[in-house]
Amino acid sequence: MPLYEYQCRACGVRFERQQHINDEPVKICPECGGEVARLIQPVGIIFKGSGFYVTDHRAKSSTAKPGSTKKSAGASAESKPGGESNEKSD
Repeated sequence: MPLYEYQCRACGVRFERQQHINDEPVKICPECGGEVARLIQPVGIIFKGSGFYVTDHRAKSSTAKPGSTKKSAGASAESKPGGESNEKSD
């Protein structure tokens, strides 16, 4: 059964009630008889499994652009594989 929290608008007292979802919400403060409002509580969510943390394994960097390499464009245009250079030496 869900646990609902209420706060009195007149005296400010906060209290909890365990109710079914179909039950009518509490409308009267048990302390002073004033009007109450149901408070919204954050929901506890637990993510289980892999893939939720930065430290988990991933295939590629999330900041890398497609087709980019670590070599600079100028360095790869100047030399050929095998140590040969594009420039002729006299």
